[in-house]
Amino acid sequence: MRKVFQRLLVFFIGLPIVIGLVFFDQFHHLALHILILGVTFLASGELFNLLSKKFALQKKSLVLSMSCIPPVIGTFCAIFNLHTTFIDYGFLAAVMICMGIEALTIKIFTDSVSRLLTSSFIILYTGFFITFVSRMTLLQYSQVYISLFLLMVFMCDSLAWLFGNLFGKNNKGFIKSSPNKSIAGFIGGFFGSILCGIINYYLFRDIFTGSITKVVFLGFLIALFAIIGDLVESVIKRSVDIKDSGSIIPGRGGLLDSIDSIVFAAPVFYFGINILYI
Repeated sequence: MRKVFQRLLVFFIGLPIVIGLVFFDQFHHLALHILILGVTFLASGELFNLLSKKFALQKKSLVLSMSCIPPVIGTFCAIFNLHTTFIDYGFLAAVMICMGIEALTIKIFTDSVSRLLTSSFIILYTGFFITFVSRMTLLQYSQVYISLFLLMVFMCDSLAWLFGNLFGKNNKGFIKSSPNKSIAGFIGGFFGSILCGIINYYLFRDIFTGSITKVVFLGFLIALFAIIGDLVESVIKRSVDIKDSGSIIPGRGGLLDSIDSIVFAAPVFYFGINILYI
């Protein structure tokens, strides 16, 4: 019961705060970019700690600082209206710096492949994927798009949890990476994400132009990749025999446990909006 209360508290207090921050768009969403940078740093630290249970890694200070390069550049792109290609350059530079340091400083090469792969993965997963939220700040109607994206992901997660608890008792265990997930939960997740899309379609007809089918399809895609993102993190945690990535979020575990769906679905939403509506 306590965990349920904590989860509801995070949803009804945490989500409005984040959405409110999205609408606080002074200096090209500077406050949101600062939040993204902080989330990147903390989530990278959690992922580093997870992987350190089974793998050899480079220095933590190096990996975390390199992970922050893409969102830092994303902040500059938004403030100075630069092309987002610079974020991609920053990601490549961060990975290449880690490779260069390994090549120039290491004298025993037994674990070099492990160090290079883990550094690249952390930079990609917690440093680069999240920059697609940064890129959304440069879109026209950025407030509506970012809010819709976050609502789709949160409603997918919340209704998947609710449907799973109410109707998923006898249809769990078909996915080995997360045996507590149920078919009912997945149905609830898709329903929540698509419902958010439909509501926004009628609220912002001048933004979500064309057939309602487009926003339904977008909602379906976001739910699919949000669910996959959650399962990917489950695979990582199971591979290192850890239940939660941390304990910073009441009722949910670590920060990485709360943003796994966001980072995985963000690129899909960004490209989806550009293809369907821009």
